[in-house]
Order: sequence, then structure tokens, then C-alpha cells
Amino acid sequence: MSQGLAVLGGGCFWCLEAVFQQLPGVTQVTSGYAGGDHPEPTYHLVCGGGTGHAEVVRISFNPEIISYRSLLEILFVVHDPTTRNRQGADVGKQYRSIILVADAEQRATAEDVIRALATEGRWSDPVVTEIRPLGAFFPAEPEHDDYYRRNSSQPYCQVVISPKVMKAHQHFTSLFVD
Repeated sequence: MSQGLAVLGGGCFWCLEAVFQQLPGVTQVTSGYAGGDHPEPTYHLVCGGGTGHAEVVRISFNPEIISYRSLLEILFVVHDPTTRNRQGADVGKQYRSIILVADAEQRATAEDVIRALATEGRWSDPVVTEIRPLGAFFPAEPEHDDYYRRNSSQPYCQVVISPKVMKAHQHFTSLFVD
């Protein structure tokens, strides 16, 4: 079995982790930091905005079950790619919309998906998602692992994360069926 890897950012990594870890074919979702220049990012440093890193998720997946393109299409349903450095109440470069690509094929797929979205006219504003080469990925601290599963009754999870999970299920019903 070949293994695929995607590194995506679209606001808070807790939200993305909650959506992507429910997908058949996704074998692991790791919250972390990437896209910046600080050699030892931590949650507090990244939230402070001075590292250049974004909150991202690293998704390991089986491309025979779910495609890289499908992962990108889901990303664009569960966050707003038209707001620069912001997702809802989360403001700062660490919450930017970003796709960190491992190779030319991933870059081409990401560019194609963004072009298709622009043609479709889903949003009145242009997509501002960054596409950058994947450099170092830094896993987040252990307390961020499985955040939604462990804290689903908390207000942030109910108000922010649950609607994103439901939206993904509604738009991609066939992908969530085992």
C-alpha cells in the first residue's frame, strides 16, 4: 500500500484534525506547525504570531481510498480561503489558508483545485490560499492531539468545530460512508 501525505492549514488545527480524522483512507492526522522560519515553534510562540508558522495538519492517507484532490476539496468546504490571515475569530498569520506541497504533482493539483473554485464562483472574493513547498513540519504538543474527540462538549468545539464537521459530512456524504 502506498502512503500519501498532505499538509494543510485553514485556521485552527483542532478544526481540521476533527474533520480529516473521520475520513476512510486517512490513517493519521497530526496537528502541528509549518510554513515559517522559527526552528523550535511552540503553541505559545506560534499563537504570538512571530514565527511565520501556520497551524496545520499533516494527513497520512491511502490514495487508493481517498485522493489528495478530495482532501483539498474538503479543505475548501470547511474554511474560508478568501480571508487573509483569519478564520472567524482567529486572527493572525498563524491561521492563514495554506497548502504545503511535497512535489510538483501536489502543486499542480492544488493550483487546479483553486482554478476550478474560481471558475465555479463559490465566493465573491478571490481565493488567497498560499501554496508553498513543504519544509519542516513540527508536531504540536501532545495536548492538541485528538482535541475535538476529547473535548467535544466544550463551547468552542460545539460552536466552531462541530459545524465544520457537519458541513464536511453534508458536502461529502459518500466519502464518510465506510
